[in-house]
Amino acid sequence: MFCVFTGDNIEAGSNDVTEHPRDDKPRPHVCTVCEKRFTTKKCLRVHQRIHAGERPYACTRCQKRFASNFQLTRHMSVHSSKGCDKCGKIFRNRKILEIHRQCHSGQKFFQCTVCSKRFADPLAVVKHSGIHSGEKPYKCQVCNKAFRQFSTLNLHVKLHTGEKPYKCHVCSKAYIQHHSLQYHMRVHTGEKPNKCHFCDKCDKAFSDSSSLKVHMRTHTGDKPYECPMCDMSFSHSSAVNSHMKVHTREKPYKCHICDKAFRFYSNLDTHIKVHTGEKAYKCRVCDKAFIQVSNLQSHMRVHTGEKPYKCRMCDKSFSVPCSLKLHMRVHTRERPYKCHTCDRAFSDSSSLISHIRIHTGERPYKCHVCNKTFRQSSGLNTHKRLHTGERPYKCPLCNKTFRESGHLQIHRRCVHSNRRPYHCPYCGVGFKIKDSLKHHLPVHTGVKLYSCRHCSERFKTKYKRRQHLLESHNEGTWHVCQICQQNFSLHCYLKVHLLRHEDVKPYVCSECPKRFYTVYLLKSHQTMHSDYKQFVCGLCNRLFRHKSEVRSHFKKCCNLLGFK
Repeated sequence: MFCVFTGDNIEAGSNDVTEHPRDDKPRPHVCTVCEKRFTTKKCLRVHQRIHAGERPYACTRCQKRFASNFQLTRHMSVHSSKGCDKCGKIFRNRKILEIHRQCHSGQKFFQCTVCSKRFADPLAVVKHSGIHSGEKPYKCQVCNKAFRQFSTLNLHVKLHTGEKPYKCHVCSKAYIQHHSLQYHMRVHTGEKPNKCHFCDKCDKAFSDSSSLKVHMRTHTGDKPYECPMCDMSFSHSSAVNSHMKVHTREKPYKCHICDKAFRFYSNLDTHIKVHTGEKAYKCRVCDKAFIQVSNLQSHMRVHTGEKPYKCRMCDKSFSVPCSLKLHMRVHTRERPYKCHTCDRAFSDSSSLISHIRIHTGERPYKCHVCNKTFRQSSGLNTHKRLHTGERPYKCPLCNKTFRESGHLQIHRRCVHSNRRPYHCPYCGVGFKIKDSLKHHLPVHTGVKLYSCRHCSERFKTKYKRRQHLLESHNEGTWHVCQICQQNFSLHCYLKVHLLRHEDVKPYVCSECPKRFYTVYLLKSHQTMHSDYKQFVCGLCNRLFRHKSEVRSHFKKCCNLLGFK
């Protein structure tokens, strides 16, 4: 058998390769850039070409360039070598090709001496043996993380140094590992990897048997890797390692700009692009750009209308799987994220994080125009549209535009639909939006849902509470009229007020020439021209034209029937 480390032959009768010696030569020559060590000055000089970007040796067959003559010679064997007759994969060495063929034949000659697990590749046995010993001799000097292999430590150190020696010559994107660059190059070349391992359940193809094995667990539901702390199980060992950071709260990767810490380097890498403004993935339809390709793929479904993820309980469909996962908790009523201060529970972690800021008073997102602060970045992004005037959400029925997608949905339900899905459990009155039902319930219960965090005052609506905070505690920002200096708690109130200064009444009655400042006043007026009575008493079913009439009647009805 052939040793992939030293080039030596192992006796045919010996299947134990775990004790086979590796290269332990002294390495006195150190690279000043990445501190990698080498046995000779020549090896160091060749390595330094990686940092300098020098590749003086070119292949005459494919024009590929290399940093050393040895790499070129090794590459030339690719053009002369025979590939695997099963998957077409090409190897530089005939003996390595023979080892590879065992993956297809199912033969596994190399056995672990501890658990008797067998492998087709001797390198796999060496890697596997470290699991039993638990030994991790290579330690990172920055974050104290330990590794079984020096090569893995070497890669990890580059996460801290930011070194990315492998650069794409087409788009200048850089990578820590060579195989990551090779994978990236397929974006430019259009090359597709050889996939010779097929799933017999869904016909999905994979380039190696281990990936197929992991994939099969999606069909069988097998989750052999258990978390020792919370009994959660996973289909892949790496998923357990990632999950354990939730318990340890380890966040070793820190942003050098804002000091925010992350559990994974990939999350930090994505976060850095928020500061740099880099958005490499652009939508071909609307020119909107994204940091990640997955975000672009999800965005494209806005244009196509595709919603492939369907709820099996209510047939509601979603464009991304995480939205479906969150939606399922509506049916199961699962709220796994609990606040330790007030015991309130939430269906997703982001809602919990936002809620905790109510207790801490933290509002980390600040508007650079008016200095208003927000608990969530989404709140700041929506607020910025007040200054820019951007209204990206357009109603396809009346062309009215909105700053938020939620406002568009409410508009379509309130204006273009008569559906009233929210019903009062006390009187049966239906409402078009959930907030309307929430504001109606205190009529029956007398509960004042909204409390002031500075004093004992309570309020029926959040708008009343906002006004109280502004007037009594000077918390928040007044919207000031520049003409008469009158203050308003909401921007929409200021907007209507400005129409009075300009004497503009944009809403015209279709039955008479009367004009109004707001659509609400117009709708109230239009009931005079019609016999239609849209408001109903939930106790006696009597109909009324105006909401104010049904409110006063409802109180009398409650007294007559003995309700409080």
